[in-house]
Amino acid sequence: MSYDMYLIDPVTKEVLETTTEHLMTGGTYVVGGTKEMWLNITYNYSSIFQKVMGKDGIHKIEGMSAVDSIPILQSAINKLKDNVDSNYWNATEGNAKRALNQLLALAKMRPDGEWKIT
Repeated sequence: MSYDMYLIDPVTKEVLETTTEHLMTGGTYVVGGTKEMWLNITYNYSSIFQKVMGKDGIHKIEGMSAVDSIPILQSAINKLKDNVDSNYWNATEGNAKRALNQLLALAKMRPDGEWKIT
């Protein structure tokens, strides 16, 4: 199980795109990159997200504008350790922090977007 995190146009509800491919990776990713403002994150990190974002975890930003999510993501990132594990699937704070940093990067690239989670 995982979260597919998208930045969408708040009017058309279409997934936003960048001008060039990005190589942000999660549980699944597009080899060679994608222009879609999208990141897949394993559900294994859900308890860590709840610890730093409240009972809703990552769903706290669902439906929120990217610009409004920036301080929430930054605050969550600041609360986490840097213990990244080479195994993406291991639920360490460092692995969850890496995912949140990628979401923060997407939000900063397209602050006009809105978060959709599937």
